[in-house]
Amino acid sequence: MASNTEGPKDHWSAEAYSASASFVHSAKITGKLLTSLEPKSTDKVLDVGCGDGKFTANFLPAIETVLGIDSSASMIESANKDYASPKASFRVVDCRYLEKETSIVNGSWDKVISNAALHWILRDESTRMSTLRAIHGCLKPGGTYVFEMGGHGNVAEVKTALICALVQQGIPVKQARETSPWFFPSDTWMRNALEEIGFKVENVELEYRPTKLTTDAKGGLEGWVRLMGAQFLEVLPEEKRDAAMGASGWDM
Repeated sequence: MASNTEGPKDHWSAEAYSASASFVHSAKITGKLLTSLEPKSTDKVLDVGCGDGKFTANFLPAIETVLGIDSSASMIESANKDYASPKASFRVVDCRYLEKETSIVNGSWDKVISNAALHWILRDESTRMSTLRAIHGCLKPGGTYVFEMGGHGNVAEVKTALICALVQQGIPVKQARETSPWFFPSDTWMRNALEEIGFKVENVELEYRPTKLTTDAKGGLEGWVRLMGAQFLEVLPEEKRDAAMGASGWDM
């Protein structure tokens, strides 16, 4: 197995994710994806961007084996602690460089699934298509790839407010925009990219889905922004980060 030696900074923790983004695993959000997976008892499944394993656990009883991969060592540690078993394993992999993982990209998987992860993984334009090609290369002939991710227009107001907060703190507009850790493509872009690689696309749809944030004391909008928008805040000196949050009203 080959690994990228310069992985991304780990912004994640299972505790913070549970407090501010536990809705990602909710039945309302994952139900359609799990239905599309159509898990079978003989399936060997790869979960790309598995995080803390909570989503993986939803389909684990219905399949033969699963490997969950994620760039966050913290999240993989949590997944292994809570869900590792003879039929489930979890491994740290920077999915931007998935093609280097020859023990995974070997055409042996019945299905590949990804929940709420690709808009992070595909942010790097230089590795975007190679990652999708690697996912295609993971699958057996006739295998299935199902995924859910943020699409065009997702969290547009929050993203705009974060960029404005950085500009107010002296960050140039271009730099503030480029700081975004997300890639939210249109359904047309995604369909074209998948077909270019060789997928036979059965369905790609852009769904408007208002989502209620958590009510945890460390969650809500502020908790979500501090976790999901950490890369925005990190371009500021520490002493300016709270000021940026305060100016936005998210710390109320």
